Amino acid sequence: MIESENIVLGGNIELVGFKGMDGGSMVILKKMIGNHVRKMSETAENFERLTVNMKKVGSGGNKFEIQSKMMDNGKPITSEVTDFNLFFTLDKSLSQIQNQLMR
Repeated sequence: MIESENIVLGGNIELVGFKGMDGGSMVILKKMIGNHVRKMSETAENFERLTVNMKKVGSGGNKFEIQSKMMDNGKPITSEVTDFNLFFTLDKSLSQIQNQLMR
């Protein structure tokens, strides 16, 4: 049986491409995502699900591409950010979704 590449948090948050991440980084990432999801669920009409997909890109895999998609009342809200720092990239991607929610 092939182990899934996806990590599910709390039933409505899915992380794709984060397997193999070191434990310390995962603790920080989960905390960051949890804080953003709390704010999103307060702002959204009906927060349903958040999917965060991470890929290493660039020559040598030295950049991180984060694609985030939140479902709000059946409507997708998406963001894509690429940068060298994983934490900065994740924060910027999730902040873009929050900004779209506030419109």
